[in-house]
Amino acid sequence: MNSPRQRLPAAERRASILAAAVEVFGARGYTAATTDAIAQIAGISQAYVIRTFGSKEALFIATAERVVDQVAEVFRGVLAESGDVAQDRIEPRLGDAYVRLAEDRGALVTLLHLFTLGQDPVIGPVAREGFLRIYTILRDEAGLSAARATAFLANGMLVSTILGLRLPSRSDDPMVAELLSATFRENTGLVTDLFGDGQLSSDSSAPR
Repeated sequence: MNSPRQRLPAAERRASILAAAVEVFGARGYTAATTDAIAQIAGISQAYVIRTFGSKEALFIATAERVVDQVAEVFRGVLAESGDVAQDRIEPRLGDAYVRLAEDRGALVTLLHLFTLGQDPVIGPVAREGFLRIYTILRDEAGLSAARATAFLANGMLVSTILGLRLPSRSDDPMVAELLSATFRENTGLVTDLFGDGQLSSDSSAPR
């Protein structure tokens, strides 16, 4: 007699949906992503996704907030570990930690999609709050000046843009290789390994 399949707690199911949503939103953007594709990756029914979050819009907002939480957690972790390290040494550590978020495939590009939806009446306020939350951590907790914090954010958006453009798949182009090296420095190999195939998600070939 087969034992009944163990049901995951609701919190674990929700976390698995958000993890799948990061992949799909990162690969396809908000408009092209589907709750069906997210459900397939999460290994659950589309109906369960909708029942849990209510709509694709609400799921995208929850996913984006999850990524902003990741950025905040990673930055605060770096600051806690750095202690009294000089500020000029903290900044590169923050940058390295941000780039390594690329290991959660789709996370940094999901941020990019979030910030391009600033005009949306529902998603826009979430995007602005998330962006300012990250800026506030850089200013108030990391102690960066306004000039250095804005430069840091600009470079962070460059990182997300490069991934969104899937430029690592063209690393054999000398100009692209130069751009990747200047942007990612010691993490260039990590980025090309993760995204050198031109895909941001294993779901990119799934039907829409």
